Amino acid sequence: MSQPTGGFHQRLQALAPRQQQAFMAALCERLLPNYALYAKMTGAGNPAGVKAILDLVWEQLSVREARIDFERQAEKLAELEPPSDDDSFGARRAMEVVVALASLLDTLRGDSPDAVLEVSRISKAGVRAFIELAEGEEDAGKLAKLVREHPLMADENDFQDAVLEAAEGPLDPDTLKAIRRLGRNDGISNLGLEAG
Repeated sequence: MSQPTGGFHQRLQALAPRQQQAFMAALCERLLPNYALYAKMTGAGNPAGVKAILDLVWEQLSVREARIDFERQAEKLAELEPPSDDDSFGARRAMEVVVALASLLDTLRGDSPDAVLEVSRISKAGVRAFIELAEGEEDAGKLAKLVREHPLMADENDFQDAVLEAAEGPLDPDTLKAIRRLGRNDGISNLGLEAG
């Protein structure tokens, strides 16, 4: 197999739409525990509802003939956002799950060429925010270095690289299952958190 050329973003944008959707679905899968944890701590939100929408995305990727109304799914997803008056750290991470999944749904409802980059950025931004919160470093230069070298950020970059590599091949049923398993990450989110 030949080594892919170009940087991470170029490779992401070079993927076919279905490959991009598989990449985004895996990232959403890995973000889900953040939403579930927020719901568990606050009683707000509906993790089962968000998961059901993501399950339909995987169904669409696996069964090409599947006829799913993603307009309706996007409406349902909008109802599952954290309350707008909740600006807590947990609510912001839960909102990232909703925004990432909404970007993915946009690609299933029509053309959204930058959605794949957006979902990649959302996942990395959540990790950055978590590290910044945990480290409490005031100096911007030191903080940037801390974020870059932090094990969670290294894990996030490795994870996205692994999903991209898997999505670059032909998406047969076994590959899709493997990508989904990768996304589930044994129930551990991009922040190293578990909802269960």
